[in-house]
Amino acid sequence: MTDVPLEHVHVAPDDDPENAPAVFVLHGRGADEEDLLPVAQRLPDELHVVSLRAPDPLQGGYTWYELDLSAGSLEASQPDAADFRRSLDLVAESVDAAVDEYGLDPDRLGLLGFSQGAITSLSLALEDPDRYAWVVALHGYLADAHADLEPDGIEGKPVFVDAGAGDRVIPESRSAAAADRFEEIGAPVTRGSYPGGHGIGQQELSDVVAFVESQVAREA
Repeated sequence: MTDVPLEHVHVAPDDDPENAPAVFVLHGRGADEEDLLPVAQRLPDELHVVSLRAPDPLQGGYTWYELDLSAGSLEASQPDAADFRRSLDLVAESVDAAVDEYGLDPDRLGLLGFSQGAITSLSLALEDPDRYAWVVALHGYLADAHADLEPDGIEGKPVFVDAGAGDRVIPESRSAAAADRFEEIGAPVTRGSYPGGHGIGQQELSDVVAFVESQVAREA
């Protein structure tokens, strides 16, 4: 039992784990903390991996929030405001607790999220840009609740945003709009567009790994 509020999997680097960099991994709707571990295992060996479980059970997995479908369709949905706020706070608290629990370097923390996890990651980066060194947002979008934020510290923050050209859950246009907004407020954005749907393909994974490797090398 740890003091980290959210259930999670922690994988420490084999060498020099004390004060090492870390990536916090946020899964998608209906998945769990094990889902993105195959992705995380491809990332640089010097990273701690802290893969968090969303708080609410859903169809054998977990969800970060319920969906607000008032716009009329899944493709135009937004996070339920109260659920989203709770999850953002729980992730932020879990990041702080994990830094202490596992002896992480607080200045070298990254976020990697897929779908709901990507949406959550982008919002966390805008709420506290000084907390995170880089962000990877896969098949997500920028929630309306955070679309107008322009916080100090976001300028120069590396962000990777990608999408699937055939994604029918979160259309590519929504991911592209998130990338556009981060560029507008001064974040250097690496974009990816892939022919598949709502999932992570091999070329996409290779591009994510290359991005994270470049960030970890830059921080060293």
